[in-house]
Amino acid sequence: MKITTKINLMTTAWILCVLIAVNAVVFFSFMKITVNMEDQDLYQRADILIKEMKVEHSSTRLKDQLTPYLTGDSFIRIVQPNSNVINEVTNDKPLAAKIQPKFVREKEAVRKTIRQNKREEQILMVRVPIYSKDKITGTLEIGEKLSELELAKDILLSIQISSTILGGLLAMIGGVLLSTLIMRPISNMINTMEDIEQSGIPKKIVIQHNTHDELQKMAVTFNRMIRRLEENLEKQKQFISDASHELKTPLTVIKSFADHLLRRGIRNEADALEAIETIHSEAARIQKMTEKFLDLADTESGNLLEKKSFDLVKLCENISKQLKGAYKREIQLHFAAPSIIITADELKLKQAIIILIDNAIKYSTDKIDVAILVNEHDTVIKVKDYGIGIPEEEIENIFERFYRVDKARSRETGGTGLGLSIAKNIMKQHHGEIKISSTEGIGTEAVLFLPKS
Repeated sequence: MKITTKINLMTTAWILCVLIAVNAVVFFSFMKITVNMEDQDLYQRADILIKEMKVEHSSTRLKDQLTPYLTGDSFIRIVQPNSNVINEVTNDKPLAAKIQPKFVREKEAVRKTIRQNKREEQILMVRVPIYSKDKITGTLEIGEKLSELELAKDILLSIQISSTILGGLLAMIGGVLLSTLIMRPISNMINTMEDIEQSGIPKKIVIQHNTHDELQKMAVTFNRMIRRLEENLEKQKQFISDASHELKTPLTVIKSFADHLLRRGIRNEADALEAIETIHSEAARIQKMTEKFLDLADTESGNLLEKKSFDLVKLCENISKQLKGAYKREIQLHFAAPSIIITADELKLKQAIIILIDNAIKYSTDKIDVAILVNEHDTVIKVKDYGIGIPEEEIENIFERFYRVDKARSRETGGTGLGLSIAKNIMKQHHGEIKISSTEGIGTEAVLFLPKS
């Protein structure tokens, strides 16, 4: 069943249920109020009669007293304690014959349904005790057909039935309009998705009206998702292009020197050694680049971190010791406390710190300062060098893949332009961030912010 049909049926059914419930309340309230008003009217007439009539009068004279109080299709009678009628006036003898007299000691109102003239009739009766010298000597009984009530009830029912049917029809029309209004943007979204499925090209939903409702929010969210998908596809294309470009040069060099060896053989030992060394160097470069690709893919794939508690100061001391020995450079370590315990993925955080120190080593010749600080919200790791620095206009691009400020210098140092992208992804996995500040010709400071939480 279509959603539009479901909306139509549900709205119509709900409105019909509401109308029926409201009509029922109105109908029963009307009947109760009207009958109570009739009760009060008969009680009032009975009280007036009791005050005015004289029971000791003759039967004829008493009838003359009672007759003016008759209304259409009614009767008035006086009932003795033994339930015998001593006096009765009526303008509807069949009605009076169907109602049995009754003596009561307390006043009461009774509504009965009788069958007369092949139809049901509602009869309302009141019985009021008659006192004489503080003694109950009889009962005044007044009864009448509720003809006007029956007519009013029939009219009310016909109006309610008509209004319910009309309300149902209007509800169906409204349900169709409502479902069409609701489904239009959803249909547009479905059509857009089908176009994307068939063409393979991301498309956005055209938002024609600013309705500021959930449907517009859904369309905006869909467009935002498509925009991010387009950005990711563009990044993927750029990554493939950049990776191909980066791999093309060493592969071309390897192929060139391999062809040289194939043509000339190894008769010239010097040429052969040069070719082999170059091939080895470029192969090592490809291997290093491939490892960087794998690291980048791992940090972008959202793999779970292997978090554990460890001493950050000890980790930085080990990194500093290893790099000092490998590069013969001065690396000074500063820390706020002899031991700073954090919870993180130790291997990935170590990789990010090494990337920063490695960059500092490549682009400076002076000492390198590494500082570990702790503030209210973060554990902070700073790596500062005093080298060539980065031009201000280049800083916003340094986290892009394969981006290198000085491409010639990077080739000399063996850089791939992936290190800072990897470091940024590692900090993103830790819900932290990395910031770079630099002054050209003075030096660069890279800061890792690791949230305590």
